[in-house]
Amino acid sequence: MTDFSAIDYKNPKNPFEELIHYGILRESGRYPWGSGENPHQRNKGFLDYVSKLEKDGLTPVEIAKGLDISTTQLRAAKSVAKNQQKAAQLTQIKEMRDKGMSNIAIGARLGLPESQVRALLKPTAQAKTARLQNTVDMLKSQVDKHDYLDIGTGVEHYVGISRGQLLNAVAQMEEEGYKRQYVKVKQLGTGKDTTVMVLVKEDVPYSEIYRNSEKIGTIAVYSGDKGKTFNELQKPRNISSDRIEVRYGPDGGAAMDGVIQVRRGVEDLQMGNAKYAQVRIAVDGTHYLKGMAMYADDLPDGVDIRFNTNKEDKGDKLKAMKPQKSDDETNPFGTVIRQLPYTDSKGNTQISAMNIVNSEGVWGEWSKSISTQMLSKQPKALAEQQLAISLEAKQREFDEVMQLTNPSVKKRLLQGLADDLDSSAVHLKAAALPRQSTQVILPINSLKDNEVFAPNYRDGEKVVLVRYPHGGIFEIPELTVNNRNREARSVIHQAKDAIGINSNVASRLSGADFDGDTVLVIPNNNGAIKTKPALEGLKNFDPQERYPYYDGMKVMSARTKQIQMGAVSNLITDMTIRKANDTELAAAVRHSMVVIDAEKHKLNWTQSAKDNGISALRKKYQERADKDSPGASTLISRATSPMDVENRRAARVSEGGPIDPETGKLNWVPTGESYVVPAHTRVTTTGKTVHIPEKTVVKTFKAAQLAETSDARTLSSGQPIEEVYATYSNRLKSMANEARKEMLTIKPTPMSPTAKRTYAAEVDKFNADLRLAARNAPLERKAQLVANAIVKAKQDSNPDMDGDQLKKVRNLAQREARYRLGAQKVDIPISDRQWSAIQAGAVSPNILNQILERTDLDRVKELATPRVKQGMTPGMVARARSMMANGYTQSEIAAQLGISTSTLNAAL
Repeated sequence: MTDFSAIDYKNPKNPFEELIHYGILRESGRYPWGSGENPHQRNKGFLDYVSKLEKDGLTPVEIAKGLDISTTQLRAAKSVAKNQQKAAQLTQIKEMRDKGMSNIAIGARLGLPESQVRALLKPTAQAKTARLQNTVDMLKSQVDKHDYLDIGTGVEHYVGISRGQLLNAVAQMEEEGYKRQYVKVKQLGTGKDTTVMVLVKEDVPYSEIYRNSEKIGTIAVYSGDKGKTFNELQKPRNISSDRIEVRYGPDGGAAMDGVIQVRRGVEDLQMGNAKYAQVRIAVDGTHYLKGMAMYADDLPDGVDIRFNTNKEDKGDKLKAMKPQKSDDETNPFGTVIRQLPYTDSKGNTQISAMNIVNSEGVWGEWSKSISTQMLSKQPKALAEQQLAISLEAKQREFDEVMQLTNPSVKKRLLQGLADDLDSSAVHLKAAALPRQSTQVILPINSLKDNEVFAPNYRDGEKVVLVRYPHGGIFEIPELTVNNRNREARSVIHQAKDAIGINSNVASRLSGADFDGDTVLVIPNNNGAIKTKPALEGLKNFDPQERYPYYDGMKVMSARTKQIQMGAVSNLITDMTIRKANDTELAAAVRHSMVVIDAEKHKLNWTQSAKDNGISALRKKYQERADKDSPGASTLISRATSPMDVENRRAARVSEGGPIDPETGKLNWVPTGESYVVPAHTRVTTTGKTVHIPEKTVVKTFKAAQLAETSDARTLSSGQPIEEVYATYSNRLKSMANEARKEMLTIKPTPMSPTAKRTYAAEVDKFNADLRLAARNAPLERKAQLVANAIVKAKQDSNPDMDGDQLKKVRNLAQREARYRLGAQKVDIPISDRQWSAIQAGAVSPNILNQILERTDLDRVKELATPRVKQGMTPGMVARARSMMANGYTQSEIAAQLGISTSTLNAAL
């Protein structure tokens, strides 16, 4: 043991030279610190040594510099030393307790106060030490698995532990011979380098990691309890098909199509605390079940799962299931899943066969706005009312931003607001109706055709259900809430975001099934939402029966389905707005029902188009003078329909600038880019060979039609409901232009050297946070590149993917890439003191803009808004009274108007 009392602490040279030779801890920098025989003594000596230096006035920076390590490594070393010392002490204490010694006697033997002995024996202290060792063990196993392990910033979020806990574990591993290396990896496309922090074993040289940078692995485990346990995404548990009963269509499966009924209390079929969940269940190692799982109490002996399907073939039950994908043995389902670990009856950790896609409580968080697809088919007055609420909310937000006192913040928020207004002017979504919510549907076939079990709504009240794609008011059932139904109460009582309906109601909802389909539930006690009985021409219509597959028929591809569904949805919208009769609407809706199932069930959709006269309906309701062939013809259908626009860029200052100072509109300049299509020949469907000469083609991109016009009325066919939406869109566009004009007038606050000195600590914190964010930026860029490569490979192998499939692939790829690279969104917090620093000009406009790009803008708006008590304008009072008359609660009105309920009550 080193005699630290003999060291001259006032002379940094002596202690560091002594420390190098006596080896308090192992360090992977310039010197491997030695290895004394008693690690407990070494840790105590190191802590005493650092404490003495701190008492003598040395800063952590000076101590770390003398040890040739960073301050981060110093903090980690201290933490490791403390934990190892505590672990060693705890071992000794437990041994002495086993011999019958009291806490006082143990303290006297170890030189510790009795209170410290007691503290070390507390479960919380033991758990903290155990979590560190668990993290170390996890990292070792991951290094063994990958050889080169990414431990860069952000990894800890995916693992479920703190950054400090991860680095402390890494520091302990460095004592044991592991190394961390910083490897520069070239980004594809940008040519820039991304620095990745990598953990490796001691004998792995930097050159090897660099040569094998594409093999750098990520920590593929997650801890739900902050490091007590770690769960790796495992090969899913497979259920034997012997435990599964398939209930086919004729036997009742059609009435519950997509539902997986599960026996209660079966150990390996747990859903956590959820009553229902959208799941995937692996079967026999070759197939899987997909659908909504819910508990059932009527399963026959020997059956733990009943899968309901509308299929009629009662042959091999596996044919009713989907084949597992062979390219990923840990996730053979092709969608994002979450596994549920549990402790079995023997005390072993297992994973449930229920691989969760969505679970109870998720659906209720989905968007609650109302799309044009539904609202444009309702009375004009209702659309005007909901769009007015949306517009007033946007105007209020604009007014609030204009009150902000900090120029840079005001400019940043105006930019974000302008972008949001431009988007809203195209998508045309309206404010939600009172108590509207998204709910997942589950089958309760004991309910009547006019009933719904909806535990989040009042028993006896009227509600309507709306499902997308939405054909018309004839697809909106109005139901009475019956929360007394015995069957429903036994399976989804107090459900957070589910309702129960019978199969007849589901079939009216655009042919919904029960594998995770959702609906908008809207109270309709005042009858504001109009509905009508199902169209006569849709009764008893079965697409699979009417348009079955025939030998040699070309089956619709996923991409064709996407195109045709968009076309027929627009046709139905235009027909409704232009007052088509019920017979015509029924024909279009029948065809849409065939198209939506044509790929899945191999339906003869081309014959359906002929039988239902789709070509004639398009000519009648979608022909336009400015277009050679029929297509979307009303503002509602044309708004987001794509059009080709020549490639362009923002105008330079010499060209008038990116924003027109007079109008606030965006200025674009064509790039003039083009490409040459070489001469070639092609064979037509009739067998004729055609020669195509070389031609030059101007490069274009797809843009929404409504985004490319300054006046929404240019897309209108002149119907009254279109005028309502055109007025709304134009007002939003005008507001966006106003925001951009205001941006041009704002001058930033110059930095104040005096304020910078006064708020030095706050400025240092900002700079540290920005460095952290900057370190993540290359990881995020690389994650995007990796994700794009994954998506391209998937598209190359499956060029007919539809929009939903492509979106799923992109989400999976992005998640996987971010997980592998440790990329994360870095939010910079702003304290009240830091805000004072900003207001005083302690940071430059450039630094402030970087901060604003990476912080919570709602918090910024709160800090920047003048502390003036806001009342209600006469317009707000009038709007509040109107909303109250239409059934909104006070809390809903207050939320829409951005005020407190007390302010609302005072005004009313």
